[in-house]
Amino acid sequence: MNIFRFFYDILLITIGCILAAFGTSNFLLPNQLSSGGFAGIATIFYYFFNIQMGTTIMVLNIPLFVIGYLKLGAKFIIKTIFATLLYSWFIDIFANFSFFVSDRLLSSIYGGVLIGSGLALVFKANTSTGGTDLIAYIAQNYNIHLKMSNIIMIIDIVVVFANLVVFKEMEIGLYSAIAIFIIGKMVDVVFEGINFCKVIYIISDKYDEVMNAINSEVKRGATGLYGKGSFTQKNKMVIMCVSKRRDMERIKSVSKKIDPKSFIIVTDAREVYGLGFK
Repeated sequence: MNIFRFFYDILLITIGCILAAFGTSNFLLPNQLSSGGFAGIATIFYYFFNIQMGTTIMVLNIPLFVIGYLKLGAKFIIKTIFATLLYSWFIDIFANFSFFVSDRLLSSIYGGVLIGSGLALVFKANTSTGGTDLIAYIAQNYNIHLKMSNIIMIIDIVVVFANLVVFKEMEIGLYSAIAIFIIGKMVDVVFEGINFCKVIYIISDKYDEVMNAINSEVKRGATGLYGKGSFTQKNKMVIMCVSKRRDMERIKSVSKKIDPKSFIIVTDAREVYGLGFK
């Protein structure tokens, strides 16, 4: 791994976890609001069993770490464990120095902005803070045609409904829905601006190795297009790969690892139809 990229990822993960933890501890948690996933479950444990939120999140993630190690590989899961530890740790730290914002609407908005921005930075480092995202990664590993967004949405809806039932306040569910919506939009804005798929063109002399790596490591298909350099007049193989947002960084990383001199172009695709997409 490139040493600069390693420390850059660590920086992104750290800043992202601080932002997400601050938004959770100082805006959502004091108002019993949920961001879905394990954080929503941890909110229930916090109020009814007086267990620190970060501790609950970490314990709930342990079985997923084991499964993730077997299905997603050591590199990905180690980064995820690191991110989850940081996120959980900062949540418990900020909970001890929190300021209370009693307005639930303001809390859902500002909490959503902070959490979404933080998660986007973590995603940029090609990892997650565990919980719902990790479940989605594992589920997609079993079936690549499953949409991660649908998996996450279903789990979040179930968890928010559980919060609503436990706390017996309709407002909690409604404001939590606002927070989750803003989190999703902020991830899009910070990560790439808009929620489009990506078309990645890769020109490399090691195109066979790059395509095989994309297929095996990222589990994405790729198409070889015949091209010709206008300056060199040499025939070239151009790899075209359409990917979801979360896979883009992995594809670029795989290509650069195999061929540091590879030429990569990334563009937006407004709509994609076919196997694995719409």
